[in-house]
Amino acid sequence: MSRTMTPPTARVRDPRLDFFRGLGMFIILVAHITSNPWTLWIPARFGFSDATEIFVFCSGMASAVAFGGTFARAGFGWGVVRIAYRMWQVYWVHIGVFLFTLLGMLTIDLTGGFPDNEVAALNLNKFLDDTGPNLIGLMTLTYVPNYFDVLPMYLVILALIPVMIALSRVHAVLPMVVSLVLWLVADLGGINLPAEWWFSNGSTRVWFFNPFAWQLVFFTGFALMSGWLPAPPVNRWLVALAISVLLLSVPFAWYKIINVSEAVRDWRGAWKPLFDKTDFGILRYAHFLALAYLAWIAVGPGGARLKHGVVWGKFVAIVSRVGTQSLAVFAASMVMARILGAFLDLTGRGFWPTLGINLLGFALIIGVAEITALIKRQPWRDVARAAPHITVPLGEKAKA
Repeated sequence: MSRTMTPPTARVRDPRLDFFRGLGMFIILVAHITSNPWTLWIPARFGFSDATEIFVFCSGMASAVAFGGTFARAGFGWGVVRIAYRMWQVYWVHIGVFLFTLLGMLTIDLTGGFPDNEVAALNLNKFLDDTGPNLIGLMTLTYVPNYFDVLPMYLVILALIPVMIALSRVHAVLPMVVSLVLWLVADLGGINLPAEWWFSNGSTRVWFFNPFAWQLVFFTGFALMSGWLPAPPVNRWLVALAISVLLLSVPFAWYKIINVSEAVRDWRGAWKPLFDKTDFGILRYAHFLALAYLAWIAVGPGGARLKHGVVWGKFVAIVSRVGTQSLAVFAASMVMARILGAFLDLTGRGFWPTLGINLLGFALIIGVAEITALIKRQPWRDVARAAPHITVPLGEKAKA
C-alpha cells in the first residue's frame, strides 16, 4: 500500500516585517555616515526612539518566526543548538565588521589625503597601541568600542531566547513579566557589561547598548509574533493616543527647539534617564510603541497597502529585499558608512555632494542585498541540473 507524502508548507514571509527592517537599514546607513546633513531629517531628530528600535524590534519578530518553529517542531535541545549556531554567525560578523572597518580607516589615514584621522575619530588608537590585550578583549567581547556595539548586544539577547521559550511553557505571559523586570533592573543601573578589557583596572565604561535593557523591545516583537501578547485593537482612541505621544515628543527632541529653548534644555538635563539610550529609557519605549502602532495600522491588514501602485510597489520591493538580508546589509553598511563619511569630508557637505554620497550608499546596500539573496539561492545548483549529462568513457577515466 502506497503512502502519500504531503509536501511541507512553505513559510510565508510577512511583507511588513521585511519592509520595516529594510527601511531601518537605510536610516541606519544615513545615521552612521560621519556628520551627514541628512541625519537632521531621520525620525530620531523628532522623537525619542530611532532606527535602533526598529532594528531590534523587527529582529525580535524575525527571531520568533525563524527560531520559534524549531523549538516547537524539533524540541528544546535542537532549538538551543540553532540559537547557538546563529550566535556563532553573528559573532564572526561582529569581528569581521570591526576588522574591515579598522582596515578601511587605516587605509584612508595612510593615504594622507583626507582631512581627519579616521582611526582616532573612532577612538581605535587605544586598540593599536596595545593590540595584544585588546585583541583578547575584542574576541571575548570585553572590549566593545561604541561604534561596534549593536551586534554584541544582539548576541546577549539571542542567548536569552531559550530562557524566554522555557518560561512561555509555564505561562505565556511570564516571558514579558521577566523581560520587564530585567529591563527595570538594568534601567536603574543595576546591571550592564564592561566595554573595556581593563575595566577592573580603573575603566568604568560599559556597553553603550545595555543588552539587559534593550531586550525589552526585542522580546516585545518576539512576543507579538509568537502570540504571547495579543495584537493591539484598532480604535480611534488608541490612534489618538499614539499621535499625541509622537507630537508631544517633538519639542523635546527636535534640535531647533532645543537650541532656542532653555526650558527644554533644562528638562532634558534633569530627565535624561527617561530617554537615555544606553539603558533604554521608558520614553524611548513609549515613543517607539506609538510609532510602531501607527505604522502597523498605516500599512493595513497583512501589509495590504504595501502592494498598491506600480511605483510604490517597486519601492516597497527594493526596501523589502534589503530587509530580508538585514544582517549582511547591516554589516556592510557599518563599514561603508565610515568610508563614505571620509569622502564627504573631501567633497564638502553641500547639497549635491551629500545627495551623491547618500545615494551611492543606498545603491551599495541594495547591491549587497541582491548579491546575498543570489548566493543564498545557490544558482549553481540550477546550472548543474540544467547542464547536459556528460558521460566519460571508462578508458578516459583510467588515463585520468
